[in-house]
Amino acid sequence: MPSLSNHQSNLYTKCLFIGDSKSGKTGALTSLVAAGYKLRILDFDNGLDVLKQFVLNECPDKIGNVEYRTLQDKRKGTSAGSIIDGSAQAFIRGIEMLDKWKYKEGTEIIDLGKPYQWGPDCILVLDSLSRFSDAAYDWQEQLVVPGKSGLVDNRAAYFEAQKAVIDAIQTVTGDNFETNVIIIAHVRYMEIGGTEDPKTGKMVGGISKGFPQSVGSAICSQIPQFFNSYALFENSGGKRTLRTTSTSLIDLANPKPFAMAKSYPISTGLADFFAVLRDGPKQEVPKLAVRRV
Repeated sequence: MPSLSNHQSNLYTKCLFIGDSKSGKTGALTSLVAAGYKLRILDFDNGLDVLKQFVLNECPDKIGNVEYRTLQDKRKGTSAGSIIDGSAQAFIRGIEMLDKWKYKEGTEIIDLGKPYQWGPDCILVLDSLSRFSDAAYDWQEQLVVPGKSGLVDNRAAYFEAQKAVIDAIQTVTGDNFETNVIIIAHVRYMEIGGTEDPKTGKMVGGISKGFPQSVGSAICSQIPQFFNSYALFENSGGKRTLRTTSTSLIDLANPKPFAMAKSYPISTGLADFFAVLRDGPKQEVPKLAVRRV
């Protein structure tokens, strides 16, 4: 008879980390590099400079454990605003790399195999969900057939982009995707639980809650349910932490609430968080510099 003491619902850690701008989300990955994990980053933000500097400063011998691929569509300015210059391919290239991490860099072929077979020593990082979702919309917008008026119905693009984002999240958080996953997102605050004022058409009487920012608003509240861990990067008076317990605005969760501290310092937080979730002895993380930027 199976014993409850041996139960583990998830062999791999699938984490959603959210935070406002300048809360230290990307730089916090340094502690995982220092702890010995291999990071494979799908970079939609083009914002890895800070991670590079922290790794070079704090664990330079392990910088080779970080592999990344920056995926951004080329844009150009017009009188109507910024638009895609050419074909939007960033999103679909990211999806393809979830199946096989292979690309050409100059004359060299980079081939790290299939991400869903990387195992427990690797972490797939998607940074950030917000820009990944924007890329999904740009990709879908170009596929929408204009109506008789010649105009594109953006609602169709939003719907298909939302579906594509959810499909991707379900893929990487599923049991068949056998590696650890971190998705980083900005926070979007929304009013929920209200009613529509018949005079103004505005929602009233609701409460404000924070969710991971994605394309549109329809799927933001659905996204956390796919992850076994959900935590928040906070920046309060210049003190940055990784918070694991809910706030009045954001409902967080993790599968080991009694073993997990309420918060961890940003410099070692992700390694501490993973050490608790992975059931092993606490990772030996070098004493890292205090983060002031």
